[in-house]
Amino acid sequence: MKEFLSEKNIKYAYLDITDSMFNLKQFLKYRDNYSEFEEIKKKGSIGIPCIVINNGEKFIFDETLI
Repeated sequence: MKEFLSEKNIKYAYLDITDSMFNLKQFLKYRDNYSEFEEIKKKGSIGIPCIVINNGEKFIFDETLI
């Protein structure tokens, strides 16, 4: 995903959920409370990679949706 965004000259901030407990908790907050993750969870997936736009305004799980 990072390569795709860079190739398209799309600015982004990369956060690795394994870097800190804060990053992990932030991701889990989104995953556990936003309906966009329902289909992902039904499939038994986690939802990574995930692009979060404007603090949860929109979620993108696949670069074809950008």
